[in-house]
Amino acid sequence: MAFGRTSLGSGAAGGGRAMGGGAQRPLSDINVTPLVDVMLVLLVIFIITAPLMASSIKLDLPQTDAGQPNDTPKFVSVSVDASGKVFFNDQAVTDEELADRFEKAAADSKDTEVQLRADQTVPYGKVVALMGIANKAGLSRIGFVTDAPQPATDPTAPAKR
Repeated sequence: MAFGRTSLGSGAAGGGRAMGGGAQRPLSDINVTPLVDVMLVLLVIFIITAPLMASSIKLDLPQTDAGQPNDTPKFVSVSVDASGKVFFNDQAVTDEELADRFEKAAADSKDTEVQLRADQTVPYGKVVALMGIANKAGLSRIGFVTDAPQPATDPTAPAKR
C-alpha cells in the first residue's frame, strides 16, 4: 500500500531479511510545515511594522495666526561709557533725546527690550536713572549686557596643547 508516509519492506524485494521482515524504512522527506509557519509569522510582523518605519504621523492641525512668532526680537541698545556719556544704538544722546527715543520704541511695541551696557566705573545712580527713563517711557524689559570673564592665565602653569 503506497498511501502512508512509511513503506513496508517486502520479502520478495529482498529487503525483508535486512529490515527484519516487516520493518519500516526511514523516510528522507523534509517537513516544511514549521518553516511555512515561521515565514507566515515573519510576513505578518513585517506587514505591521513597515508602515510605521516608512512614514511619520500625519496630522491635519488647525491653523491660527495668534501664535505666530515675531520675525526678530525687538530691542534697543543703550550704552554708558566711563565718562558717563549715553549712547542709544551707538549714537550719542542726551537724557531728553533718550526719553524721546524710548517713547518711540515703546509706541512701536511694548515688548521692546532695553539692552543696557554700562562701564564698570559708571556710578550706580546713573544706571538707575537710565532704567527710570526707560520705565517712564513704558519699557519695562531691561537686560544687562556683560562680558564673560576671561580665564586667568598662570605664568607658572604648563602650556596646554
